This record gives sequence, C-alpha cells and structure tokens, in this order.
Amino acid sequence: MSERTMVRQVLLFIWFVSLSSALGQVSYSIPEEMAKGSLVGNIAQDLGLDVKRLKSGKARIYTGDSAEYIELNKERGVLLIKERIDRETLCGQTTPCALHFQIILENPMEFYSVTVEVTDINDHSPSFKRAEMKFRISESAATGAVFVLERAMDLDVGINGLQTYILKPTDNFSLKLQSQADGSMLVEMVLQKPLDREKQEHLSLVLTAIDGGDPQLSGTAQIHITVLDANDNAPVFTHKTYKASITENASKGTVVTIVSASDLDEGPNGKITYAITNTLDDVPELFEINDTNGEVRVTGNIDYEKARHYQIPVQASDDGGLTDSCKIDVDVIDINDNKPQINIMSKLTTISENSNPGTVVTMINAQDPDAGENGNIFCSVNVNIPFTLKSTNANFFSLVTDGDLDRERESEYNISVTCADEGVPSLSSSVTLSLQISDVNDNAPVFDKSSYEASVQENNTPGLSIFTVRARDADFNQNARVSYLLEDSSVNGVPVSSLVSVSADSGVIHAVRSFDYEQIKDFQFRVKAQDGGSPPLSSNVSVKITIQDQNDNAPQVLYPVQSGASVVAEIVPRSADVGYLVTKVVAVDVDSGQNAWLSYKLQKATDRALFEVGLQNGEIRTVRQVTDKDAVKQRLTVVVEDNGQPSRSATVNVNVAVADSFPEVLSEFTDFTHDKDYNDNLTFYLVLALAVVSFLFIVSIIAILSVKCYRWRRERMFYKSGANLPVIPYYPPLYADVGGTGTLQHVYNYEVCGTTDSRKSDLKFLQPSSQSVLNFDLSGTRTVPKQNRNTEDVSAEQKPPSADWRFTQNQRPGPSGAAATPEVAVGTGPWPNPPTEAEQLQALMAAANEVSEATNTLGPGTMGLSTRYSPQFTLQHVPDYRQNVYIPGSTATLTSNQQQPQQALPPPQAAIAAAAAQSEPPKAAQTPASKKKSTKKEKK
Repeated sequence: MSERTMVRQVLLFIWFVSLSSALGQVSYSIPEEMAKGSLVGNIAQDLGLDVKRLKSGKARIYTGDSAEYIELNKERGVLLIKERIDRETLCGQTTPCALHFQIILENPMEFYSVTVEVTDINDHSPSFKRAEMKFRISESAATGAVFVLERAMDLDVGINGLQTYILKPTDNFSLKLQSQADGSMLVEMVLQKPLDREKQEHLSLVLTAIDGGDPQLSGTAQIHITVLDANDNAPVFTHKTYKASITENASKGTVVTIVSASDLDEGPNGKITYAITNTLDDVPELFEINDTNGEVRVTGNIDYEKARHYQIPVQASDDGGLTDSCKIDVDVIDINDNKPQINIMSKLTTISENSNPGTVVTMINAQDPDAGENGNIFCSVNVNIPFTLKSTNANFFSLVTDGDLDRERESEYNISVTCADEGVPSLSSSVTLSLQISDVNDNAPVFDKSSYEASVQENNTPGLSIFTVRARDADFNQNARVSYLLEDSSVNGVPVSSLVSVSADSGVIHAVRSFDYEQIKDFQFRVKAQDGGSPPLSSNVSVKITIQDQNDNAPQVLYPVQSGASVVAEIVPRSADVGYLVTKVVAVDVDSGQNAWLSYKLQKATDRALFEVGLQNGEIRTVRQVTDKDAVKQRLTVVVEDNGQPSRSATVNVNVAVADSFPEVLSEFTDFTHDKDYNDNLTFYLVLALAVVSFLFIVSIIAILSVKCYRWRRERMFYKSGANLPVIPYYPPLYADVGGTGTLQHVYNYEVCGTTDSRKSDLKFLQPSSQSVLNFDLSGTRTVPKQNRNTEDVSAEQKPPSADWRFTQNQRPGPSGAAATPEVAVGTGPWPNPPTEAEQLQALMAAANEVSEATNTLGPGTMGLSTRYSPQFTLQHVPDYRQNVYIPGSTATLTSNQQQPQQALPPPQAAIAAAAAQSEPPKAAQTPASKKKSTKKEKK
C-alpha cells in the first residue's frame, strides 16, 4: 500500500512540474522544517530576468490572504525561507503540498506565478488516540471471530506515514490488516484459539504501529481482554456499509442515517449497544449515535470546504461482549455559502484622458473556496463606462480602458467591479475603484432634468419663490460659471416675463404676479443656462408651472332656483311612505378636486323629524310616514358645504307642501312671498325689526287718520247722492235659457256685503267639487281656467220657458256670457230700457221677498263669485236683470247684458261705481278651518 501511494505522489508531482513548465511558471521543491534564510532558488535566473529589472520594477511577492513563508531578495534575485514551514500544518494529509504565489513587477506591469513544493520528512511517530483498548469476549466465541482495533494516526505522508501493525503475544489472537479505498488500513484482531475463562479470565496484548521512515518510528496501545461466560451469538448489522449524504451547514440534531443490527440471543446477551469507534479525525465532535436505536445525528458544524467526505465506523455489541462493525460513508454536499473574495494586486489612482484604449488600470485576483459551479467565478464592471475586464489567467483579471476618456463628461469614475459565482442562488462581492480624469473645456451647461414641473397655490403673493432650476457645467473655473436667462415667449398672448422671472445667478424662479386657478391652470416657458466661456455655450430646458386650486369659491345652488319673482313649492302627498323623494338640491363648485366635493346638510326645518337630506347626493326624502298632524307648509333650509380647508358653504330654502290637493296648497302658500328670510346675525335683525315696527306704527297712525277722513267724506257723499239712486225694475222670477245650460225654477237673490275702506273686503262663493289646479305667483292674482259647468235641475218639473226672456250666449253674465266692455265693467254704460217709477218700485219689492227663498234653496257649487280674482263679479245661472245693481257701502257692481247699449248713469253714481271698480289687492287665501267659518257666514 505504501509503495502504491508513493508512486501516485511522484506521478502527480511530475505532472504538476510539466504543467508549470508549459504555462511558463517556475517551480521549486524544498523539504519542510528548513531554517529561516535558507535558499529556495534563483528566481531571476529561472525567469530570465535581470536583477536590475527586479529593482526598477519594484518586484514583490503577492500571496493573497495566505501567510508569507517565502521572501524575495531583490539584490541577489533569489527566494529565501522567511518562516519555518511545517508541512503537516500547511497541508495536512494533502499531497503534494505546495506554496503558490506571484512575482509582480511594475513599469510596465507584469506578474509571474511561482510554485514551491514542500516535501515531507519523518518528524512524527504513529500514535493512538486511546492508549488502552478494552474488550469483553465470551469464552464461547468461535474461532475466527473478528474484533476491530483502533487505528493509529501518523501526520506524515508517503513513506514516512503509517506502514504496518504488530500484535504481541499471538497465543490466542492474530492481526489482520485490510486496505481501504481511501488508502487507510482496517486493523482487526482475529481469534485463532478458543478462550477459556476458567484458565485465564484476563488477557493483555500490545498493538504496535510502525511507519516507513528512516529511522522507523512507532507507537503502541494496550489491549485488555476480559473473558466472559458463553454468549454464542454476536450482533449482525443489516449492511456492512451504509451510504448517506448531508448538506454542509446542516443544523445540529439533523439525522444522517440509522444503522441496525440484530442478535439471536435473548436477555442481556441479546441487548445491542451502538457506538462510534476507531476514529482518526474529528468525527466524534461532528456526529453522535444513539446507543439504543442506532440513529446517527449531527452534533457539530459540517463544512464542505474542510472535509468533503466522512467515514464513520460503528460497532454493535451485546452484553455478552460479542460485537459486529460497519461503516457509514457520508458525502458532504456543497452549498453556495462563500462569497468570492476580491483582492487588488495593483491599481492606478489617476489616468490621463488621452490614454490609449487597452491601458491597464488595475490587476485583480478573485477566489471562491466553494467547489464546482459554486466556485466558478465571473467578474464584470458596471455598464456605460469606458472600461472592461480581461481575464489574464485563472481567477486573475486586468481592468483596461475600452474607449476614449472625457473629463468633461466624467471627471471621476467610480468603477464597481463585481465578482459572482455560478451557484444557486448566486453570491457576489464587489469593490469600487476611484479613478480621476484630467480636464478640457468643451461642454455646454447641462440641466439636472430634461424638463421641470412645479406647482404654486393660487392667490399667491407676487415675488414668491416657486422653485429652482439648476444646470451644471463639466468644465472648470470660468468656463463652468453658469448664468440663467428667461427666453422670450407668451402665454395666452401675455409675455411670460409678466408671469415669472428667474434669478441669473441662482436659477430661482419667482412669481411676478398673483395667479388665479380659474383663469389659468398651467403654463410653460423655457429657461436658458449659459456658461462664462468665450464664445459662451448654452442650453435650455422646458419648465411647466401648475396652478393649484384653493377653496376661494363657495358652492352655487342650481336647483331649486332662489328668486324673488315666484315661490316654488314641492308637494308631498300625505300618503307618502318613508324614503319618499321630495326633491333634490343640485349645486356646483367652480373649484376643483377636494375643494369641489360637496356635502349637504339640513340646517333648519319646520319639522326635523319629517325630512332628511342625503349627505352626498342632496336628495330630500321623508324620514317617517306623513300624518294628518303635519303642517301643510314646511320650510327647509339646506346648507351646501364644500370639502376645502377652510370650507365654504351656501344655503338654499326649500318650500314643501304636505297636501293631497292643490287648492289646499294654494290657500297655504299665497302668503309665502311675505315670509322673511332668516339670518344668523340675530342682532342685526332685531335692530332692523325695531326700526320697521317704529316706522309701521307711524304709518299706521297716518293711515288710520286718512281712512277716517276718507270714510267721513264718503258718507257725506253717499247721503247727498242717495236721492238719485236708480230704481230696480221688477221682472218675472222665471226664465228660460236657450243657450243649452239648463233652467232655474226660482230666482236666486244674493246678499253682497262689503266695506269701502278695507282691502280685505271679499265676496265668497262655493266652488264645485271638481276644479282644476290653480297656478299662483307673487302678484297674488289667481286665474280660474274656463270650463263647462253643468248644473243639475232643482226640480224634475220644468215650466215652459217664457218667450219674452230668451237671451243669447253673449247676454248671459259671467263665464257663460261674452266678455264685458270696459264701460260696462265699471258700471258706466247706458240703461237698456228706462223703466217707469212704478216698475222700479215693484221690482225692488219682489227682490226683497225672494232673498230668503234663495238663501234656503242655495246649494254648494251653484255660483262662483270673488273680488279676489277681478274687480268684475262673475255670476253663473243668474237671470239677467238688465241693470246695474249698486250696493250701498260696497265697491262691487253687478252688471248684465253688456252687448246692448245702455243709458249713462247720473254723475254721482258713475263716480261711485268707478271708484268701486278700483279694488285693492286681495288678502291671502284662508285655511280650511277659516273656509268653514266663511261658508257659515255666507249662509246666514
């Protein structure tokens, strides 16, 4: 075995020397433990270099991170021992053992690889880890039983390493040696002669390990054997060799494998105990075995870079002393846990910008202790720089220029060299090299950005600093001095200089005036940067200014429209359910963004429990069911508020009518125009109310006095003109209507009461149950649409019409007749046929008798009359009395037969009738309760 190992080492060394020669490298071979200063070799002669070249090139040795055992004597051009070299410390069991370093020269840069092989000397004797080995062997052990002995360890290699073993005495046991695949020997003790406990209970043997050095060195270990009683079955492993693999850096406690052995004996002789034995390295510190179940676990740090394979010997023994052994071959799987190490061998700090491409700047060495792809290294530099890496040898790189250098473009390069391995995931290391470049003036100023954008709040203060533009010139001194100018342009026909200005030295842009977002939202202009060279070079950049909106506009209500010309009311039926949509408040805000987000809130309401306003959509809906107790007239004040800071708001009044019919709405909302708007400034309105009340009091006193005087004059005028009143003639009470509207059985007389001094004089009449909707506005004028009214007969029996009382359609009063002329309307037309005094007296008496009968037979819906709609009275189904009826104390005048010419009234009556025609505006409509009272009064 020793001869084969020696031959293999010699062949490896010859191959290494041949390879070195082929690569132009220099190799030396020296024994270990040489004294300091000992000569290794003449490096100058072997490299073909002059000693002067070593001096001028500042020759030095580069070893990377390794310790320096060799030093260079530049005076003699030789290599000398610098530190004592121990081969076992340097390489362990690795052969051949060599030192690798480089000789580096400068001006120009060169390097040479040197290999120094360190040969072994026999300076270590074989040794056992344990000086004593104990065995318990049954006396019934069969001849040929094998017992594995602990192997010795010799740090020397080759012929100086461990060669053989000797066992003494050999009365009962012999020694058996087996070569392993890794070059080691398996030492076994074989029983040749049966043991007899009764003759000899304890045996002592000596195992001697001998190396092949000159002189030979040896080491011994004592073997103590205790003979036990019969145990005729030894443990047997299921496999003699177990294969396992484990990744490096596996955590402690990781199970490697499980070995298993069986023993046919029973009781204590069949109880198997496992143990790790015969180890020459640090296996016991890295692995442990459970002595009961044979489970092997990791107890230390597994490092692939230290050991790639472990062989764990395991012994199984029973209580009877019989044993069996096996081995576990553990392969360590490498993981990429080491980053490449970058070493700078030589570098330049400055370089001229006119250097030629290919100039060497830096020499780099990279190493990775991982294996396979995890140890393969590739290096690169950052992109877009005029440098590249060239590989000169394995893991040696040169950084060279790869293009023209320009100091104005880049006065200093920070070159990042990154070396990464090919592992998964890949690990990398990087180093940054700084390289200075010299100067030439050939560059214009360059802005930091290709374009600028900035924003400014509207309503800004003139002179406000908006932002700064900055340009840089790669040149030096005066050529790098930059000034800023504003290029001539216009924005919406206005010069840009009237909007902004720029500082020539600092590039600060100022606002010339205050901006309004609603007028201009953004604008663009260009700024020029000019250096101080001759001729000057310049560049320009586009600048965009965006005006940011502020909350300077309050919301505007689009619906409902707030106008003083008319009142708009939303009608809600009393049958409306919860959530009934009444109306929607629509508002806009000319601001933008958050300032235009609107929210709606109910500020005031006649009944807050009845309505609610949608916060986002402004929809007014009912909160609960409408009841009969709810007031007809509801007034809501809605606040529309934006989301600005501070917020702005607007208010809108919404009139809501809770009713099922329009007449009810009409009666309640005619006085809406007289409602006063509320204002939060209570003090102002209190003062205003006090002034108004004082003014009204004075006006009332004056009005009362004027009315008294006016009534006094009217009464005097009435009494003076009473003798000239016309006498109403008597006509037959029955007549026939040939217009197709029916007939009346009796003449209906109506009592009209009014005052001459009050604007609230009124003439009430009952309307039919079916009537159209009334439209109303702030003028207080009501319009009754024309419609056909059919009157039921009072009696089923109808007397034949009188031929003397047939009237055309134009002769009937009211809506069924023709419109009256202005003269007739005021009672100034001529009488049709002047009656005699006897006829007038007879007619007046007959009219008085018929008043009570007409009152008793008057039904609802038989007539409509009101001075509220027109100064002219309108009568339906009333006989034409061919005369004007003047009622003392009233402004009303009843007219008939407007188409026939009439005789003029005497002057007093004409003046009074004309004055009565000019009635004052009517008062507001009454509530349903007041209507009932009016009806009772009319019946009376």
